[in-house]
Amino acid sequence: MKKLLVAVLLMFASAAWADNLRDGYAAITTKNYPVALSKFRLAAAQGDAGAQFMIGAMFNEGLGVAQDYVEAVRWYRLAAAQGNADAQHNLGVMFSEGIGVAQDFTRAHMWFNLVAVSGDKEAVKNRDLTAARMTPQQIAQAQQLARECAARNFKNCD
Repeated sequence: MKKLLVAVLLMFASAAWADNLRDGYAAITTKNYPVALSKFRLAAAQGDAGAQFMIGAMFNEGLGVAQDYVEAVRWYRLAAAQGNADAQHNLGVMFSEGIGVAQDFTRAHMWFNLVAVSGDKEAVKNRDLTAARMTPQQIAQAQQLARECAARNFKNCD
């Protein structure tokens, strides 16, 4: 009986989480940023990587919040640790350009490489552009970091 109750509660929690995410996307498309942020925060609190990414994007672009690159990186890291490729790619951009973090081509390459292995053409292009700014030793280090990050399922990659 307890297992059934837990399963039912999880089902309703998942439905609410999905509703919040859907409502957040609907609100952001109509530029209702306060509602979007509120809905995304509810879904993010439940661990939804898509919602965490969207909050990061809102801080990155200053949509309904003061633009805050450090806060954007924080939210992108949460989503990236769950395998969200968009967040991983954006972390690559942030590290490549030194936005919200110290510029670090090795970290940028690592994040781009993690996304590129799935065939993402933009990540491949950005990884290769970043590699052109690196030494062979830095590239080897970035590749090793990417292997280690993937082996840890994207946990503790920074």
